[in-house]
Amino acid sequence: MAGKPRENKAGRPRRRAAGRPATAVRAVRRIRPAGDSPYHHGALRDALLQAAEKLLERDGLPGLTLRAVAREAGVSHAAPTHHFGDLTGLLSELAAIGYRQFNAAMMAANASGTLQEKGMASAKAYISYAQAHPGMYGLMFRTERLDMERPSLREAANAAFAGLARGVGASRQEHIATEALSLEQAGALARAWSLVHGFTMLLLDGRMSDILRRLPKGTTMDQLFEAMLKSPGPRPPQ
Repeated sequence: MAGKPRENKAGRPRRRAAGRPATAVRAVRRIRPAGDSPYHHGALRDALLQAAEKLLERDGLPGLTLRAVAREAGVSHAAPTHHFGDLTGLLSELAAIGYRQFNAAMMAANASGTLQEKGMASAKAYISYAQAHPGMYGLMFRTERLDMERPSLREAANAAFAGLARGVGASRQEHIATEALSLEQAGALARAWSLVHGFTMLLLDGRMSDILRRLPKGTTMDQLFEAMLKSPGPRPPQ
């Protein structure tokens, strides 16, 4: 037998809103107020950086604006400015992430093996990172778009340079103090960096394919890179 309907204070039966079950009424009460962000403060900053990295790799640096980042993250247009100040601040923090990713890849490659094996593995890790993250790699070297005095970026970039110095110093069997280089040490660092960075940029631009097509069939880009590193350097004119 059906129970007696509940009565209100006036003694009249309570009525449920027509066409709206009780569960629906409760669901309406749980709807998030308009403009309420789904992120707390720290998570929003990370979400903006993730959105910026996604835009950078998808649309390139020209497509990376504060409004585009906010739209990608699904937040208000004011959010990036609140967290990073301006586009330079956002790009600088993004580049710092790139350097940290890059440094982690280099350290993992240099974890084991002989001195020569470590050097080759590090060089290959350098190229592999650039191929996997071409937008981020390009941003890391666009110093005119970055604030190199920003603490996070300065620390990450200095760590990358220190890693290069350790690798070159190990090959020369000496310690290279990054804050006080001799001209010979600086020359060795510049040569090592120029070789790998130059090869990487030509590879990303598709320029190495012209050399590769002239080599015996089956020669890989990896083999070409190893041959470049092992070949003796050019001698100065006599």
